[in-house]
Amino acid sequence: MTPQRIRRCRMPSRAQRERRDRRRALELLAGSADGCTEALMLAHGFTIPLLVELIQAGLTMATTDRVVAGGRTLNIVRLKITDAGRRMLT
Repeated sequence: MTPQRIRRCRMPSRAQRERRDRRRALELLAGSADGCTEALMLAHGFTIPLLVELIQAGLTMATTDRVVAGGRTLNIVRLKITDAGRRMLT
């Protein structure tokens, strides 16, 4: 009886995962004319450090909107892709 070959899948390196997540975030933002809220980006699995990195690199910009809901005023952070971010996708 011959031993079965076991396929070993290499896990992507941390740098590869970060590049993939960065590109995925930019693609999500590029597909939205009004950008996306911070909450939506977090719901898609992006981390705050990644979002900060994109802003500091000039690939996205963040604006704060004030919204009144249920008698409470909330600050909503909205991210939008910049021209530099769009160039990264091409």
